[in-house]
Amino acid sequence: MGVTQILFWFLSALAIFSAVMVLVSKSPVHSVLWLIAVFFAISGHYILLNAQFLAIVNIIVYAGAIMVLFLFVIMLMNLNKETEPQKNLWMKLTGVVSGGCLLIVLISLVRQATEIKDKIALTNKGDIGLIKVLGKTLFSGYIVPFEISSVLFLSAMIGAVVIGKKD
Repeated sequence: MGVTQILFWFLSALAIFSAVMVLVSKSPVHSVLWLIAVFFAISGHYILLNAQFLAIVNIIVYAGAIMVLFLFVIMLMNLNKETEPQKNLWMKLTGVVSGGCLLIVLISLVRQATEIKDKIALTNKGDIGLIKVLGKTLFSGYIVPFEISSVLFLSAMIGAVVIGKKD
């Protein structure tokens, strides 16, 4: 067993344990701290895959900026059990349907993994995680999904402003 495999299994165990602790923790602040550990473990996986750019972006953006924002929001909110709104049946049903749709998408992605593996085998292994190759791939073959995701992010920002606006 090589060093890479040992690191992979250690980072996988750390990510799974931290993700379970995010769900099990009673305190929301502890959940956010465990989520930061998950992000660091995922960044370790990116480094093992020779995707240093994604690893650095994951640490800076997610483990840094987003988690600090989550911590501030959690600390500023009053999270009492008495103030928690009761969810009706339609909300629970919507959650189950959304989760089922996500499961279907994940199953289809796993089935297509062999096609992606064959395409990656054709490229030069040393260039996979570099910024130049990432930018060329993103802005040539995946320009439409990239633009759709930017519109989705813009609509999410507008929705957050509308929801946060006081009456």
